[in-house]
Amino acid sequence: MPYYIYILTVKNQATAKSAALVSEFEKFKDAKTEVRHLRTEKPLEEGQSYKVIFADNTAEAEQKVTELREEPIAREWEK
Repeated sequence: MPYYIYILTVKNQATAKSAALVSEFEKFKDAKTEVRHLRTEKPLEEGQSYKVIFADNTAEAEQKVTELREEPIAREWEK
């Protein structure tokens, strides 16, 4: 299964995310190297970030990267 690099844009913390495919790699090491290069050479605007996603195809990857997740609950000892 390939690794996909997306630019994730968060429009509203609670509701809206959009993703734009940047590239695809067969090996995680190659994807990790490329995303590190992109983060240093091509910084994004506020509210945007690069994400590496592991999925069967682009449709599944886009679904995973844009799904809304609940904020983790910080335990007392984690504060």
